[in-house]
Amino acid sequence: MRGVNPGAHADRVLAAIESDAPARSSLAASWRRSSTLHRLDPADRKPPRRLSEGELRVARERVDLLVHAAQGSLDRLFQAVGGVSCCILLADREGVPVDRRGAASDDPTFEGWGLWTGAVWSEAAEGTNGIGTCIVEQRPLSIHRDQHFFTRNTDLSCTTAPIFDHEGRLAAALDVSSCRADLTEAFIGLIAVAVQDAARRIEAETFRLAFPDARVLVAPGTDKNGGGLIAIDSDELVIGATRAARQALGLTGENLARPVPVADLFGIVDGDLEAAERGVLQRALARAGGNASAAAQALGISRATLYRKLNRLGLS
Repeated sequence: MRGVNPGAHADRVLAAIESDAPARSSLAASWRRSSTLHRLDPADRKPPRRLSEGELRVARERVDLLVHAAQGSLDRLFQAVGGVSCCILLADREGVPVDRRGAASDDPTFEGWGLWTGAVWSEAAEGTNGIGTCIVEQRPLSIHRDQHFFTRNTDLSCTTAPIFDHEGRLAAALDVSSCRADLTEAFIGLIAVAVQDAARRIEAETFRLAFPDARVLVAPGTDKNGGGLIAIDSDELVIGATRAARQALGLTGENLARPVPVADLFGIVDGDLEAAERGVLQRALARAGGNASAAAQALGISRATLYRKLNRLGLS
């Protein structure tokens, strides 16, 4: 152990657990969960447990859509941080990395630490750590060196953000980890911004893949970078919403079980049937560049029928 005295770290963790620190500190609260709830010993030196190849394959299959959606974001994040001896882990909701990025020269070191696909980094298994604690608390966080529960992990720095699926449920955690001793607080802050941005991009891409035939819009009161997206079907009904959109608009799974008119979310008062028909015709003509024949074909009606409707509604 390069930077932390093993006995001193374990004593510090246990002292914090026995004090009132857990009531004042989320870190100490995680240490207490690790000790009292999961019965872990900070001085334990066993390496992280690893899944069998079969178990890892099953874990990957459970999040196949998300893994597919994440590929571009993982590559971009690795381009940003991979050159400074960091590795990237995409873990499922059980804390098991199912995909990763790392420089070949660093891979033996990271594999030795258990920063590898198939290792179990849940808080129940590894105590306070970036992936496991992020999953429990469902928020972005960094666990830097001696903030880890186990003494054997105190050479690691882990910065992690949660990823929520198309139904707003916790699905995964995106982590950047490093064994460098010279990581500054400022640099960790920059990594945190990059990780959170990548996590939101993965959420957005997963959402689009989950609703391939829908229009996807930024929800009112949110922004695209914050992940506030809604999916709308051809009848202008909201059929899906990301976690950020649900929180901003007060939507629940029960709401979305009975599709909500998008006009209600945007505060738009619907007109009568005539106004709705006028809107459909005008949109068809606009999409066809004013070509009546093309607009009629798109609407599935004859050109003569289109002209009769236009004349009735006073449209030219």
